[in-house]
Amino acid sequence: MSRDLTSAFAAALSEAELRPALLFEGQFATGWLRLWSGLGEITWNGHTWAGAGSLLGIGGIDERGEVVASGTTISLSGVPLDMVQLAIGEARQGLPGRIWLALLTEDGSIIADPVQAFAGRLDVPQIADDAETCTITLSYESRLIDLTTPRSWRYTHESQQALYPGDRGFEYVTAIQDKEVTWGRG
Repeated sequence: MSRDLTSAFAAALSEAELRPALLFEGQFATGWLRLWSGLGEITWNGHTWAGAGSLLGIGGIDERGEVVASGTTISLSGVPLDMVQLAIGEARQGLPGRIWLALLTEDGSIIADPVQAFAGRLDVPQIADDAETCTITLSYESRLIDLTTPRSWRYTHESQQALYPGDRGFEYVTAIQDKEVTWGRG
């Protein structure tokens, strides 16, 4: 699939030594969490990203030519047990998450504009714990998954009243659904 790459990003791809990094941004109950696959802090897009190093794991990102709703996982290992409840309490199903592929310069700064590799919504968190630490895995689903969800709202007076009590915009929909209308000359 073609991507819009900046000239600096495209030039970095053709270099003999490639320095890739992954950036993860996810919204939680109290705000955004921004992590990257290196160590220390890095600044990009007006935000500071905390380095998670090898503790951050990102599942496979499937990209196809056809329209398919696929997802991925983000995992954070080495989480202390006392922080697990806090982390799970912050997760809210449906909140957005994004992953970018970035390339770094020799001094460790990000080459302008990383490529967005995935965007989706939080599905479910899972915990795998052992004696001292645990791994929290967050599943993200593509927004295309919404296409498979049936909608319960209809263009009826009852549905409109549930959304906007007192609105009479759909009051006569049932009366006109089988009405024969002669258009033009009779």
